[in-house]
Amino acid sequence: MPPFRFIHSADLHLGRRFGTLPEDLRGRLIEARHDILHRLATAARQTGSRHILLAGDTFDSETPSDPIWRQALLAMAADPALQWWIIPGNHDSLAAESLWSRLRAQAPAHIHLLATDAPVELEPGAMLLPAPLPRRYPGRDLTAHMPATPTDPNAFRIGLAHGAIQSFSEDGNAADVIIPPDRAATAGLDYLALGDWHGHLRVGDRTWYAGTPERDAFTHAGPGSCLAITLPAPGALPEVQLIPTGRFHWADLPLPLIPGQNAAATLAALLPPDRATRRDHLLRLRVTGRATLSERAALEQAARDAEPDFALLTLDLTQLATEVEAADLDQIDRAGALRLAADRLKDRAENIALDADNRRIAAAALNRLYGYLREDRA
Repeated sequence: MPPFRFIHSADLHLGRRFGTLPEDLRGRLIEARHDILHRLATAARQTGSRHILLAGDTFDSETPSDPIWRQALLAMAADPALQWWIIPGNHDSLAAESLWSRLRAQAPAHIHLLATDAPVELEPGAMLLPAPLPRRYPGRDLTAHMPATPTDPNAFRIGLAHGAIQSFSEDGNAADVIIPPDRAATAGLDYLALGDWHGHLRVGDRTWYAGTPERDAFTHAGPGSCLAITLPAPGALPEVQLIPTGRFHWADLPLPLIPGQNAAATLAALLPPDRATRRDHLLRLRVTGRATLSERAALEQAARDAEPDFALLTLDLTQLATEVEAADLDQIDRAGALRLAADRLKDRAENIALDADNRRIAAAALNRLYGYLREDRA
């Protein structure tokens, strides 16, 4: 029997709106999610795979707009030589009867929408054991049928499911902890293709989460990817190859500071050196430690200077403490009302008798006062 190759992907979340991000960026992210269908098809052709397995959450909701699902079908239909095998996930479960009935009515023969757990033949010698979600929270192990499901003992056995193993749940819901981590072994599977966790993850030699092919949050760093799977022979360990597919690179990085450190230079060292690629980077920097008023102001100015290069660049300054120096206060004012206000804010920011929130508010106000005056004088 020749090796069997396929692409394992999941969690495309077509139709996600990215409502908390700037409007111009939302459009780019939405379009990148649609383009991932073409990239998965390209990955299949490049690796000699004829089959693409989508392990749930192809759509972000049970009610995607007509353009979303119709254009998705058209993209998948573009190459009739590729077979798409799709199960519903928790975001697009079978409870969305209208969605799945419309998909079935218009899907060509090489796009397979799997609504039951009956085994299906991918091609001679390769059997798929699907576990489609009947509703968002099924409340049971949908892979439980796999050990008792008979197939040709000489054929490959491939499981396809969506849900959590142990604590690996994107929704963080303990009720979803339903798939045993040893399911591949107990069901005699050559490979178990999982969806739900948005970062690629090896659970065991035969069990993987593919992760989303296009990142959608800072939870998982880097660009999205899919997995190219080669099954050498029934019973042999699978060969797993990570294929980058995402356009956008997400990163959530720490930026620790101490007084006297060149905060702007520290920030610059974290930025991608190739400025031409920054347009497709979303970068969040979590600043910690301590900085003087002038150092913090220099950091914020450096971030503002770099921000136009990026799809998104944000500073999280909530955990950065302020160390106030006399020279910084002198830059606000050496006397008068402004200096009096600055001194009072400094005293409140350093008053351990006050709770942390009040000290933080005073420090933020002092930083804002310093920043406003610095901008005005510039």
